[in-house]
Amino acid sequence: MANRYKVTLTKEEREQLTELTRRGNSTATKFLYARALLLCDAGEWGDPWKVADVATALGVTSRTIEHLKQRFIEEGLDAALARKAQPKPREAVFDGEFDARLTALACSQAPDGFRRWTVRLLANKLVELKIANSVSTMTVQRSLKKMRLSLT
Repeated sequence: MANRYKVTLTKEEREQLTELTRRGNSTATKFLYARALLLCDAGEWGDPWKVADVATALGVTSRTIEHLKQRFIEEGLDAALARKAQPKPREAVFDGEFDARLTALACSQAPDGFRRWTVRLLANKLVELKIANSVSTMTVQRSLKKMRLSLT
């Protein structure tokens, strides 16, 4: 990623970030971001480091530093230091009815030619029976684990 964002801190911002790094009662991420912004400062009170050097010194990737600088330039100091609010989690695709039908299927007789059900066989059968449009083997495995059901 090209070095497109130049961080220039005002004296007040610099003092605020310095205080944040010295106080010792902020989150680790906030401390790390504050330190990175101080090291990247190209204003009259700063001595800017290269992005790669800042990343190495703080144990993060260069991309993290570039994104931090971008957030600072576009959204301001508070947005750069705060964690982004995560979007709402997706709704569950499979509900209790799915779990019940999967459990019933797993407890039934295995198909001809097989001694027992496998996770892949169950996933394929769920799609074949139109219980689900598509289902991954990991979804089947997690659902069986949640029900404390073992295929062995």
